[in-house]
Order: sequence, then structure tokens, then C-alpha cells
Amino acid sequence: MQHSAAVQTVERRPRSSLERAALCVVLLLLLASGCATQPRDTAFRFEVNEGLNQNYLIRDGDTAAHLLLRSGRNPRILTAFPAGNSGTGVWFGPLAEPADWLVESPPKAKAARDSRDRLLSGIEFEAAITAPSLTPKQAVLSNVRVLRDYDQYALVPAELVVAPAASGNTVTWARDRLDGAPGYLLRLDVLDGAVTPAGTITAGADGQIKLSVTAATGDTPLTALSGSALLNGRERKLDAAKNTLTFLSYREKFLAGSWRFNTYFGRDTLISMMLLKPVLAPEAIEAGIRSVLARLGPRGQVAHEEAVSEFAMLTHQRENGTLSDAPIFDYSMVDENFLLAPVVAAHLLDDPAGVERAAAYLRAPLDNSSIGQELVRNLRLVASSTAAFAHDPRYGNLIALQDGHDAGQWRDSGIGLGGGRYPYDVNAILAPAALEATARLLDSGALAPFLSADDRIQLSDTAAAAKTWRAEAPRLFTVTRDAEQARAAIDSYAAKIGVPAQAALAALDQGPVTFPAVALDANGTPIPILHSDDTFDLLFGSPPPEVLDKQVGTLFRPFPLGLMTGAGLVVADPVFADPGLQARFTNHDYHGTVVWSWVQAALASGLGRQLGRTDLPQPVRDRLLAAQHSLWQVIDAAESMANSELWSWRFENDRYRIAPFGATEGDVTEANAAQLWSSVYLAVTPPP
Repeated sequence: MQHSAAVQTVERRPRSSLERAALCVVLLLLLASGCATQPRDTAFRFEVNEGLNQNYLIRDGDTAAHLLLRSGRNPRILTAFPAGNSGTGVWFGPLAEPADWLVESPPKAKAARDSRDRLLSGIEFEAAITAPSLTPKQAVLSNVRVLRDYDQYALVPAELVVAPAASGNTVTWARDRLDGAPGYLLRLDVLDGAVTPAGTITAGADGQIKLSVTAATGDTPLTALSGSALLNGRERKLDAAKNTLTFLSYREKFLAGSWRFNTYFGRDTLISMMLLKPVLAPEAIEAGIRSVLARLGPRGQVAHEEAVSEFAMLTHQRENGTLSDAPIFDYSMVDENFLLAPVVAAHLLDDPAGVERAAAYLRAPLDNSSIGQELVRNLRLVASSTAAFAHDPRYGNLIALQDGHDAGQWRDSGIGLGGGRYPYDVNAILAPAALEATARLLDSGALAPFLSADDRIQLSDTAAAAKTWRAEAPRLFTVTRDAEQARAAIDSYAAKIGVPAQAALAALDQGPVTFPAVALDANGTPIPILHSDDTFDLLFGSPPPEVLDKQVGTLFRPFPLGLMTGAGLVVADPVFADPGLQARFTNHDYHGTVVWSWVQAALASGLGRQLGRTDLPQPVRDRLLAAQHSLWQVIDAAESMANSELWSWRFENDRYRIAPFGATEGDVTEANAAQLWSSVYLAVTPPP
């Protein structure tokens, strides 16, 4: 998934009152909004329905909340709050027959009080379901990471379990945070039906159960980022995407996605900043970059995810017996270290507004350092971690996953790289892109005030190192299958998964099929899974025309020879892998033969970027234009899913049909209804 199995316990101490005051001044200058006079965010709400899930998202005053009602045989009510990445949820026992929730009064902001009369912020709504009874199986009130662990694995720490309190026709779960601070509340008032002594809710005479539900958290609300402080007015008129982005945008950080990832993720922030850059207000881009720099590790590593509030407490309690809520940052991913420099360079060197603001932004204080000094720390990491391969370009000197981890880039489920140790995207694309961006930043002179003599020496070879990485790393990942092998593999795999093979077979040339592996295993052997990660090269690089032509041709071949289906561009294709791997890369797997919205958006942006070049031969340009047309056809066909994290498909009646991911029992997890990097179509524009 998007979180690693274990969180590295690298924590930052809480800011002093003096530092908090300094931060307030910086926000006043950089974000054009004083800390003490922050304007009240304009209230808004929206709804997203996907499969069995009804989602209602609201931001109003101190309340920001995502309500999810799950219908079917296993109903649940779940509310996630950006405040503290907290949430409440109740899972009901299985029903004999599937039933649907009907929302009779949509969520509205409502303050509540806990048993000690302390203020909580939350929502209230009314919903009904036609079922003989609902038996609460488990309620979980805590951090969203605890809720998602229960949802996926049915596990919850014993110290967080709270028994329901029944009084008349009301069932309440409430508890303080582990440290005694204001905690969490979930109350079900039965308006139609009754509560038995055992806590089961039974239907009324009309066969319905109608509930008034209150859900609330005591965690500190985040500071909304919206309006002209978020968007510059050039965005496309896409209400759903704008709602998604607005709900996930805060001055402290951008949230990765709701409900499951309602907090900071480095990769999601950086990719979203890159794709949204044309329409974001400068202060919004800088807030996003600042949030990444504020969480750098000791060696300049970019933090992947953060543990905050009660999840941080649980981790501290396990490790040292304290109940500190000091945030803990996970530095287990390797790709994010190489995403920061290209995004910063794109803003500060290529955007006129960024160029104008660069000097002041880099000088701005950040903890006990400055923006510029923190950026240089990351650039030192880029240079040091790529030096070995630059001097001796063999597979053992590539960037590997960290020891003990089976994931380390965006395909971060356990099998996302097919068991590989050296990811293609990190080594063939992102490492050289970071080196090139480092060289550009140095040449611009913008970093001069923040460089020591040692820095200048260490970073002086980055341009030359980038050339070596560009030339040598991709060839190590090359997979080749002759035409006969390819034909047999396509026939066999298509029959196995029930899709047609004709278009793929027709696209075969007489010569061999070559493509880059998704990764190398520990012995340097390519993992033969087709993938979408050349998208990063279109977004960050300038490949030679002949390389660009081959990259695009490979991506756009018809599935299962390539990645293109009528439901979208799948992110992986195991047609040439062994049966064991094929069974792990299906349209029910998180990084299998599924369609991710941000990947299609990034590919559309990358194609537009490459078509802006003046050095492309006309035949190459024509093939890129044809690919762009095909891509936008499937993007437009999936418009209703565009703001979701990902989706699946089924093949029926001679066509690929979109299927929401997580809507069936076979899906390994469920997608977020609101995903930060899926809102980027605000800036990704279709061709004229």
C-alpha cells in the first residue's frame, strides 16, 4: 500500500514558542495570510459515489470531514478527519441480504462536547438502511492508520478498544486520546427502530433502521488553503477536481488522499506540485515544497509518510514507553529523494513567478535552518548516493530498496516490483533527473548563499554524473522476447484472463519485442513486467527522439502486448512473466493491471511537454500526436473516475468496462474517493 509495514522512528522535537512565532511571521510573508488573522475558509461539501461506497466530504469552519457509508452485506459507517489524521468507524456484522444506505440528511458541521466539557469538531447526519437489524461488530476511534488497519486486517490495539454505552435508543462510543487530551466520539441515535439490551439495532415497523449519527474529533484542525491562495485562476473548470484539491489542501501540508491517507505523503505532494504547477498560486507550491523540506531526515532524505497524533503515541509507547505525540517520519522510500530537486527547479528556475520569489523563499527560516540550507542537504544526498554508479556503472551500484523492505517507490505494495530490488524508475529516470536539476540549480546561482566549500566540491560533478546515469542505467533493464515467444505468451495470457488477443497480435512486428523491466532482482536479473514508468521520463526528461518514439510505442501497444485498454492505460502487464507473478498482478491488485488516474494525467502532461520540443522528426511527432489522441479518448471515457485514486476493469460484451476499485470482495483494498494527485486535471489540458 502507500505506507510501509514498519515506521522508522525518526522524530522531530516540537517547535518552541519562539519558533512557532517565527513560523507565523514567515507564513505572513510567504503565504500572504497572517497567522492571527487567517480568513475563515468558505464552507463547501461534495459527494462521490463509487460501487458500494457513498462518500460525503465537507469543510466548514473548524470541521473538515470525510464520511463513508459502505453498503452491501458488510455495512459500515466511517468518518475521517484531516485534524490529526483521526477518525471514527463502526463495522457491522454481515447481513443475510445486501442492503443500501440512504442518506436522508447529508452531513453538516457540528461541534460537540466530551464528558469533561471539552470542545470537539465533527459532523452530524441522518441515514437509513432497510435491514432487519444491525449488530455492531467493532467500533474504532483513533488515528486513520488504526482504522485502515482494522478495515484491512481486522486488527486494533487492545488499549484503544472502547465498549459501547447504550441508553434508550442511543449507542455511544467515546474515549479520550491516549494522553488524556480530547479524543473521539461516535454516537448513533436510532430514529426508526430500537436498541436491544445486547446492543443490536433492530428495524422499525416499516423494515427500516434510521439513524442520526454524530462523529467528532478533539485533534487540532488544520489551516485551510483555498481560493486565490490555492489556485491562480488559470485552472480548468472541473468542479469535482477543484473540490478534491480544496478538501486536501492546508497551509501545513497537502493531504495524499481521503479517507485512507488523510495526511502528508512526500511523493504525492511532489508529483502533485509538478503536475498542478501551471494553476497553483505560488504560495501554494511553496507551501507544498516547504512541507517536504520541513520533514527531511538527518541525511536529507525526503519523508514518505508521517505518524501523527495518536498513531505517533502508539509508536512511542511501543518503543520507549512514552505518550509523546511528536511526529515520526518514515524514510523507507528511495524515489522521493530524487523527486524534490526536479520539482524545486521547475518552480524556481522555469516559472517566472517562482524566479521572482526564489531569493526570498530560499532565505526564509525553517526550524533552525532555512529553506535553502535544507534543500542543499537533499542535493548532497542526491550526489552522494549516485556517485558509485557514476564512477562504475554496474547493477550493484544502482539505487536499491532499503534492506528489509520489499517496496521503495510508488509501486509500494509488497509485490509492486515483482520481488525486484532495483527499481527502473528510480535508476533509469529519477536519479539522472535529480542530478540534472541539481546542476541547473547550481548554475543559476540561487543556491550560492547556502553552499559551503565542501558542498561546491561534492556537487560539482552532478552534470557529468547525470550523463553517465542516462547512458548506462536504462540498458541494464532491457528485456527481449523474440516474435515467436511473444506470440505464445500473448495467446496464453489473454486466454487465461479472458480478454481478446487479436489487436495485440496484430501489433507484433516480425522482430523481437523489447521493453524495460519494472525492476532488477538482487542478482541483477530483469523482472519481465511491462509498466508505465517511462511516463516519468516524458515528465522530467528530454529523451532523444528515437528513444522517445520507442518509449511511447511500448506504452501504447494494445493490451496485453502493451498497456492500452478501453478502460485506460494499465500500470502493469505481466504477459511475459511466469504464472506465479501473473497471479499477483491482476485487476484486483493495487499495482496490478489497473488504471491509476495520476499516471494517465502525468502521461498526458508529459506528452504535451515532449510535443513542445522543436527537435522531433515529423514521423515521431505524428506518432506522439496519435498517442495523445488515444490517451485523451480513454481519459474522457473515465471522466467520472478521474478524481479517484485508481480503478479496475472487466471485459464483457466485447469491450473493456470501468469497474471501481474496492467495490468487490475480490479487491485487496479500496481506493480513495478523493486523491491529491488525481486532481491534477485542473492543470492537465486536452489538446485543441
